[in-house]
Formats: sequence, C-alpha cells, structure tokens
Amino acid sequence: MPLSDYPELNEFVNQWAESPNQTKKAFLQFFEQLEKKDQIKFEFVPREGLTYSLRASHPNQTSRPLFGMVDVIEDDPRWLSVCFFGEMISDPEDKGDMVPEGLLGEDAHCFDLEEFDEAEIAYIAARLDEAFNSASTS
Repeated sequence: MPLSDYPELNEFVNQWAESPNQTKKAFLQFFEQLEKKDQIKFEFVPREGLTYSLRASHPNQTSRPLFGMVDVIEDDPRWLSVCFFGEMISDPEDKGDMVPEGLLGEDAHCFDLEEFDEAEIAYIAARLDEAFNSASTS
C-alpha cells in the first residue's frame, strides 16, 4: 500500500522538512522496502516532541505485535533508530547496539542512522528483510 493509504503517516512525512543529513530520504527508503512485502501491516505511533514510530508486523506473528520499528527521533536534525527484537536478526558486522528491554520491554537490537549513508542503509535494510522473514515464519 502506498504512503497515501496511511493518512497520519502521510501527513507526518509531508510536513517533515528534509535536512542536509537526509534522514527523511532514508526513512522513505525503509518504508518503500517494507511496503513491497506480502501481508505487511503498519502502525504509526506519533509521540510529538519525542519520536514518530513506524511499526511493521506480519499476520503470522502470534507472540509479538511487530517485527521491526523505524523511529524518527525528534532532534535537530532528526535521526533514525531502527530496532528489532534481539533474536529475530543477526548483526554480522556488529553495527547495532544491544538495548536491554529496549523494544516493548524485551531486549532489542537497534541501529542508529544520523545521516543518509547508502552502505549503512543497505546493512539495516538487510536486517529488515531478515526480521520480516523471521516474522513470516513465526
């Protein structure tokens, strides 16, 4: 489903003025990657002044409400934190941070992205695919 099918998310993105670090561009790349997946479900959770969370889930998931979360961190400039439940992904280059109880009270693996970097985005995108695959078979 295109971004326009999510009115609150669409409004947030349309009001987001891109900064020189281009995190809006990175956010949209992650969204576009995920929205191409079969049976993907999104929830947008705004916490004005703190974070704006795009939460992705798969209907096969029974024990958790999401498999990944792309948070827009309200800062100047905004930056992204992409988090997963610890055991749903690998981190072969050890680029993420383990955050005890960091995702809905469970241990999380989070990747911070402060500026558009194609190599970092590709690495995080691979984790999104991995988490989606884990969720679709759980």
